[in-house]
Amino acid sequence: MNLLLPLLAALLAVISLLTLVHAPSWMWAWKLTILAGEFGHWLLLLPLVLAAVAAGGPAGKERTLTLVLCAFAAVMFLRPVYGAQRLAKRISEDLEAAFGAARIDRPAWSWARLFGVTPTRAANGMITEIFAQPDGQELKLDFYAPVKAPNTAGGAPCIVVIHGGGWDGGDRKQLDGWNSRWAARGYAVAAISYRLAPQWKWPMQAGDIGSAIAWLKVHAPRLGIDPTRLVLLGRSAGGQIATAVGYGARDPAIRGVIALYAPHDMPFVWSVSREGDALNSAKLMRQYMGGPPDAANQPLYVSASGQLLAGADSPPTLLVHGLLDTLSWYRHSERLSARLTELGVAHYYLQLPWGTHGFDFNPHGPGGQLADYAIDRFLATVTGSPG
Repeated sequence: MNLLLPLLAALLAVISLLTLVHAPSWMWAWKLTILAGEFGHWLLLLPLVLAAVAAGGPAGKERTLTLVLCAFAAVMFLRPVYGAQRLAKRISEDLEAAFGAARIDRPAWSWARLFGVTPTRAANGMITEIFAQPDGQELKLDFYAPVKAPNTAGGAPCIVVIHGGGWDGGDRKQLDGWNSRWAARGYAVAAISYRLAPQWKWPMQAGDIGSAIAWLKVHAPRLGIDPTRLVLLGRSAGGQIATAVGYGARDPAIRGVIALYAPHDMPFVWSVSREGDALNSAKLMRQYMGGPPDAANQPLYVSASGQLLAGADSPPTLLVHGLLDTLSWYRHSERLSARLTELGVAHYYLQLPWGTHGFDFNPHGPGGQLADYAIDRFLATVTGSPG
């Protein structure tokens, strides 16, 4: 029993350390980083209780070790919270410098929201529509109607959400709570399906996004959306598709692109892919792109690379990436940000020092709150409609 408390304290200390260092390259280990980074303010209770139990016990090396480890775990679990507070102090100015002024009636950071005290307004509900039947395969989108639509004369702006999943998985139901949140703030949301690898290789996915955009424009009057105010939002693999389509289409209706923890230069992605990493990324690239970026495949790789397609006329872009992401290296967003700077394209890159892949699973966590605020400000400026 004397060893139980220090062993439990050591376990908590190891988990809390994931707010500072990368998780091991096991398939599931990165999820512990989400737990530590975005739910650590709840986990903080565990080392506090353990320390209280140890403090009431007999003196000795075991008690001292337990108290030290609990103190370490508590500090590390709070690291994302205080990191988010520091970023929140300047994020409004940074976003205004990147995209212009916008009036948002809520702060970038809220302690009440961190612990789920702030209520979320309900959306109007969701309907499923069929937007394409390529080769007999139905493609669907989930449409979330806005609760209130600012500047409704031409309809509400529409966010086109492209899911992640390594190009061979995932679906349009991912994080549907976020979609309802944007609908509650006055934006229409269309979360779409697209064809998956390995059965379907690039550029089929770009064609599917194009079909969805065309369908939304045709049905805009019925849906109550403005077909000239669209924003693409993609997570992970969906972010790669979002920037490739958003920059490659040269469509003025696409007012902005949002990419969370995504790759954007596919030749570079191939160069850093490995067989034994957490995603078996080399396999994913082969089944998605059909092979390496050799001479025959080079044009295909370019067409899938937002970073290589970007031009001075590319739409404003918001990038969000965690520095502890073990599935999609933060350098992908960093390199695209540098390229957009060279081209003079309005953009903002939000780095989360404690963040990992899928950090926005908890919209009320430290990373979730900052990303939520950044997206809100971005949407308000590029669509001209404050949420």
